[in-house]
Formats: sequence, structure tokens, C-alpha cells
Amino acid sequence: MPVPAVPVPAQGRTSSNWTVEALQGWHLPLLDDPAFLPLQPLLQRSLLLALPEQLLTAVTSRRPLAAQVLVALQRQGLTRQQALGLIVSRRLNRSGTCWQVQHLRLALAASEATAPDALAPSRAALAGDLLRQAIGRVKGAASWIATASSLDTSRLATLREQGFQPQRTDRLWRWQPAADRSVPPLPADLQLRQLNRRNAPLLWHLEQATCPAHLRQLQDRRIEDLLDQSRSHGWMLVDAVRNEAVAGVRWLDGHPGGGQAVELSIHPGWAHLLGAAAESLLFRIAKGGASLWLRCEVSDGERQGWLQALGAEAHGEEVLMARSVWRRQEGQPAKRAARRLEAVLEQLQPRRRPMPTPSGPLGSLPTAPLLPR
Repeated sequence: MPVPAVPVPAQGRTSSNWTVEALQGWHLPLLDDPAFLPLQPLLQRSLLLALPEQLLTAVTSRRPLAAQVLVALQRQGLTRQQALGLIVSRRLNRSGTCWQVQHLRLALAASEATAPDALAPSRAALAGDLLRQAIGRVKGAASWIATASSLDTSRLATLREQGFQPQRTDRLWRWQPAADRSVPPLPADLQLRQLNRRNAPLLWHLEQATCPAHLRQLQDRRIEDLLDQSRSHGWMLVDAVRNEAVAGVRWLDGHPGGGQAVELSIHPGWAHLLGAAAESLLFRIAKGGASLWLRCEVSDGERQGWLQALGAEAHGEEVLMARSVWRRQEGQPAKRAARRLEAVLEQLQPRRRPMPTPSGPLGSLPTAPLLPR
């Protein structure tokens, strides 16, 4: 069920103890807390893309590509400020209808800065305010997606308070290809193709077939979105007779723990490819022996058994949560005034007198006498 949209806050909205502002260059020296240091390359890239994005958005209707970064600041004294937390969100499709909370981090010293005698409530309020403002500042988004560790109860509670509902639980697996292991052979009846713009519709249809219907609707992903997200890094096995992709793997993102996160898709009617064929695809996308991170739904025992037999290591579980957003349509004063004026003029227009209609059958009407010739 759609959740009502939060009110769009003004820039630099002031909370009880902090302010939330869009990332600026002078914020970077303040983001020296250990919780923020791994995000420095991402923050610097967002700043570099911010100005070109503003110029392009001003002259075209193009959606921004740069991530949205908001920083929570607290003033200490007259001049000094401390960064308490930040949130990084990005859109998942070109149309901007689906956004994802990429990072939501609080400084390790945030609890002491906000409320030393109420640790959990202060951190929860700070995280909730950052999440609420990130959602409120994005226009045109119909759905939001976020992930959290199944053990992070505070993060899950914050997401639930903002209307997010759990969609699925995945177990994370890390696989390191062995250097001395040969690449398994591919099935003779299938063709190996590298992902490009011409064959991207085949992989898109495969992922649409493997994705649950409710997630497919929330993500609202098109073929160009698949190419944007994967940067055209992927492989697929194609049934040439039907011209249909039956298995595929593509790059998703760099993983903070090293290596790359990938998406492995197997067509429901080709489950027997979950073996040497799928392993061959993983070998081809692992560049230079880099480790791969894969997600597997906890209820998919067959795939988890295959990953374990492959030598992959389990690294906890993540809960995928999502929420829909509906926004009240703002009225258009000009159209409302025109409709009222039209109704008034209609009442002032002259009306014709209605023609009388017979009350009985036509045969009972009196007829005029015939005149003599």
C-alpha cells in the first residue's frame, strides 16, 4: 500500500540539535570520522558531477545522474561545526521513479554530540531525519529501496518507521576463483555472448523472468537502465533456436569489502545450468581473479548448496526493504478559475423554450381538417 509522501523540507532544515544540508566542498574536511573515510572517493565524485548536472538539468529535462548526498551538522561554538551523519541515495532508473538508499552512516561520536544520556534514541532520531529528508527532497520518485543487515535491528527499525517494508532476505556469498582451476566448458547447444547494446534486451527479459512481480514493479527498470547499471560488463548464454538468454551474469557495483558485486540469473526452466555453466560465467566476469559477491535468497536451498560446494563463503544476511510514495497532486489555480467562470457564463446564456412533447400515442392526436380544393 502506498505511503503518503513526507513534506519536502527546505534546504538546510534545522532539527532540534542539528541541520541537514546538501554536500558542499567545505564539508569534506569535516567528514574525518572513521565511519565516513571509506566514502571519501564517492563523495568527491559526487561533488565533481554536481555542477555539470545542475547545468544540464537547467537546460534539459534530463534527470540527474549524480548521487544525492546530505550531511547532518551540529554547531559547536560560534564557528566550528561537527558532522554527525550522512546519507547517500541514487536513482535506479533513468526515469527517476525508483531510488535507492546507498549509504546511511552516523559518526562514531554522534551519540556524544547529540544526547549523551540517551544513546539509542538520539541516533535513531538522527538516522530517521536523514532518511526522511532524503526522500522528501527527491521529486518524481514513486518507490524507494534500501538494504540492511538482518542483525542491525536499529537500522531495520528506522526503515520501518519511514514506511519501508521487507521484501526478501538474501544471504551474501563471497567467491574467490582459484588461480589453478580451469574454466569449465560451456554447453554445446548454447552460445556465449558478451553483454552489449544489441543483445541487452535478451538479458533484460531473463532478469524480468527471474525477478518477483512486486519487485519488478517497484524497480521499474528498462533495458537502458540495465546497461547503465552494469556499464555493459556481463556475459550470457543464449539459446540460438529461440533467441532467448537462459543464463547470465553482470556487474552491479564495487563491494566495500573488495572485489565486485554481481548478479547471476538462471532461467526457471533451465535450472540444470546451475553448475559448470554458471561457474564458467563467473570465471569470465571475474577480472584478474577478483573476488565476487553474490546474493542468494535464503529460501533458495539449491543455489546456496551450489555456492557452498563451489567454495564460496557466507557473509551474513541482508533484508531488502522498499516503500512506495504517492504525492498529493497540487491544484492548478488557472484551470480552476476558468472552470468557475465557464459555469457562471453558462448560467447567463439565453436558453431556448423547450418544444412541447405529446403526452399520449401519436394515433390519438387531433388532425387538422382537409381544406377543399
